[in-house]
Amino acid sequence: RAAHSPRMMENKVFLSFTFYSTILILKMYVVAIITGQVRLRKKAFANPEDALRNGGLQFCREDPDVERCRRAHRNDMENIFPFLFLGAIYSLLDPSPTVARMHFLIFCVGRIIHTIAYLLQLRAPTRSVAYSVGQLPCFSMALQILLATTPYW
Repeated sequence: RAAHSPRMMENKVFLSFTFYSTILILKMYVVAIITGQVRLRKKAFANPEDALRNGGLQFCREDPDVERCRRAHRNDMENIFPFLFLGAIYSLLDPSPTVARMHFLIFCVGRIIHTIAYLLQLRAPTRSVAYSVGQLPCFSMALQILLATTPYW
């Protein structure tokens, strides 16, 4: 078992944040792998050298299914990266562990549902509802960070 900083292990909020953040990063890796698999299956490569290796330059092209995967991945980056910042700072504000865990869980579940809805092309408004619900804890954390730091601006 790896040695752990006793101080970090005492911060239950930060440990919860770390757990959900790691799940989200792994989810992003899965989307990247899916994108690669769809590229191979559809023979739609972004780079000439990949197309040449897989049948010829005619396969250096865009495909709607590959682009859908790329949009899902880009949407993750636009939303998960800010969550990583907000959640880390929020964890330092000594919030209630239960309330913090709910913030992290709601965001994580929202992102997972958003990705599933995106990749499986689920009927609207599934994806936008998942997106909106996932944004609520981020706005809550951002507001709490601003309120805690306003005296120092």
